[in-house]
Amino acid sequence: MTLRPPSHRVSRAAIRYWATRAAVGWLIILAAQIAWMSMADGDRPLRIAGIVATVVLGAAHATIMPQWRYRVHRWEISPAAVYTQSGWFKQEWRIAPISRIQTVDSQRGPLEQLFRLANVTVTTASAAGPIKVEGLDRDTARHLVGELTASAQATAGDAT
Repeated sequence: MTLRPPSHRVSRAAIRYWATRAAVGWLIILAAQIAWMSMADGDRPLRIAGIVATVVLGAAHATIMPQWRYRVHRWEISPAAVYTQSGWFKQEWRIAPISRIQTVDSQRGPLEQLFRLANVTVTTASAAGPIKVEGLDRDTARHLVGELTASAQATAGDAT
């Protein structure tokens, strides 16, 4: 059997979600820098350069990272296993046999709810930890949880 990328991509809405999440983080840093600049004396040109660097890095991160992650993040389930590929700098492939599934969970944080996204976590007996499929649209996540739960119940094995 040849190893290939899983066939399903996450939702395209995940691109906007990841960009928004990145932008919020950079805006917090930018706000702290602006507050620091307005409260402190001296080295104003250096602080302005820091703000400019933050804006440039933040804009690049919020633009490039979501596109890159979208190209990498994939998932697939087969009758035998759950496959995921994730990351952007550090990329990871995970494969878990259906017979090893212990629990299947779905989560949606406030920002994910705004973008109509959900995450699915498949817990196995693996020391590497659970497999996560992030950035799914809600209906796909709901279907995936149901399908994995049914497959795990129908599969002989002890899930350890």
